Amino acid sequence: MTIAASRPTPATLAGRLGALVVHAWQSQTLTRLCSIVLFAGLTAWVLVVFRDYGISNDEPVQHTYGQLLWQWYGSGFKDDRAFHYINLYLYGGLFDLIAAGLEPYISLPVYDLRHLISACFGLAGLVAVWRWTRLLAGEKTAILAVAMLAVTGMYGGAMFTHTKDVPFAATMAWSLYFITCVAAALPGLPSWRMVAGLGFAVGCALGLRVGGVFAVFYLGLTIAVAGAIHRDLRLILRLVMRLIPAGLIAAAVTALAWPWSMLPPTNLFEAMGAFSHFSFDLSTLINGQNLPIGEVPGTYMSEYLLIKLPDIAVAGLVAAIPFGILALLRADAARRRRQLVFLPLVLALAVPVTFTLAEHPPLYNGIRHFLFVIPPATIAAALGIAALWQAALRLSPVLALATAATAGSLFAFNAVTFVALHPYEYVGYNQLVGGLKGADGRFEGDYWSATMREAATALRTGIEAHPPAKPYKVAICAEDGQIQPFLGPDLELTESWDDADFLLTARNVGCDNLVPGLTYRTISRLGVPLAMVVDLRARHMPIVEPLPWDDDADPQTPAVSFNGPGSATVARKAP
Repeated sequence: MTIAASRPTPATLAGRLGALVVHAWQSQTLTRLCSIVLFAGLTAWVLVVFRDYGISNDEPVQHTYGQLLWQWYGSGFKDDRAFHYINLYLYGGLFDLIAAGLEPYISLPVYDLRHLISACFGLAGLVAVWRWTRLLAGEKTAILAVAMLAVTGMYGGAMFTHTKDVPFAATMAWSLYFITCVAAALPGLPSWRMVAGLGFAVGCALGLRVGGVFAVFYLGLTIAVAGAIHRDLRLILRLVMRLIPAGLIAAAVTALAWPWSMLPPTNLFEAMGAFSHFSFDLSTLINGQNLPIGEVPGTYMSEYLLIKLPDIAVAGLVAAIPFGILALLRADAARRRRQLVFLPLVLALAVPVTFTLAEHPPLYNGIRHFLFVIPPATIAAALGIAALWQAALRLSPVLALATAATAGSLFAFNAVTFVALHPYEYVGYNQLVGGLKGADGRFEGDYWSATMREAATALRTGIEAHPPAKPYKVAICAEDGQIQPFLGPDLELTESWDDADFLLTARNVGCDNLVPGLTYRTISRLGVPLAMVVDLRARHMPIVEPLPWDDDADPQTPAVSFNGPGSATVARKAP
């Protein structure tokens, strides 16, 4: 007797596949494995690329500040030059203390070391975002938030060179995570471990920038709202008493990292006042206008935040607002108590935006000074995408699949753009302004002149192929320290542009149309020139061999012709 084996039907196969997908989606083990793989990949990426980044124009003085702080400690608190060095005493020295302290013991070029340390702060901030988002919405949404933040140019790319801004953003993310833990423990009290973590995180934030007071303000508001929601004033008192050790830890860490702020403690208020009215002779670009930084509109920060976030994050924020309002309106009293955990996130977004709209503080360099808003904005975006997908799933599996596919496509587009801009990811813009091409000439570009490293290296490589009888003189429209390590023996810096054989300049600083010459090399990304090496030799000597027109590897980038003083005519490349 023969028994015929029944073949599974397409419907049966689809059902099995669907069950497998559901099982995988619900697997906590697989979810945790994805988290581990994500962070392992990000760590590997940092270790591979940290040497690619140029020296920002603030780094030489920042590193000197760290060295001066160590000399203050080493002199028995007598050498106080750090407290009078430019205006850096108005900043905390946590990062620069770490970098200057490790420099003698780690065999890396000092600026590569600084970039690696800064990237480690950035990774720590990603961990904070993961833990914070997991506390609010689960680990899957946390993975989404970390992935989105990692491909955000103003975080994932900036975390190598923005050595004041990204460490501050990371410590603020940890501060807000611990504040959220305080809210999550209500009506009970946070554990002593959480208290210590909060104090250390806030102390580190203040040890980097006086803007750490935002974290103190968020904590105070959260405690006050908790007392009101729970209708228990004694809860406020219990929380304050519980958090006194956190305040002591924060003060101790701040004093170690930023001793000027505590000598006397009123210096902290002096720094707050200085930055609220901080201004000097500098212009910034917004909507095609060069404005003095003291005259920027109150919308400056909000506008830059909106156009610097990746497209996937903007879409998520648009979705998060209605879903958040709807959840609040539908909540009963008990649910509103539970929703208090979202208050620190809302404050982290609303307070800086409201402050800049109301106070019109002097601002420049785009979103750099408020970069600490980007992690909470990304978390809110991830929550919005997750809520949108869940709403679509309740309506139709097909609609849910379309939503996931759209979000995945946007993320892939942003990730590809992020890689294409390397190592200048921070100059990127989203499609609200047409990407980098649309923002060119309208908004801030390479304000750090980070492209100078690649420009100097390209010039050195070209000159080494035909060594001159004596070194060529190089002028730079940036800080000397940004290119000095990359020039080599055949090139030497000069302060006199009239005597220079070559000029290195980023286009963002306005020096790309001041002298006549020919473009020797263009540094570009996505068809947009970011910096150039200008050949000035024809002004000084007869040239036997014709000058190269432009040696840029990107055929989409227009060469820039310098036909006379003040001329920057875009020309077609020679075939």
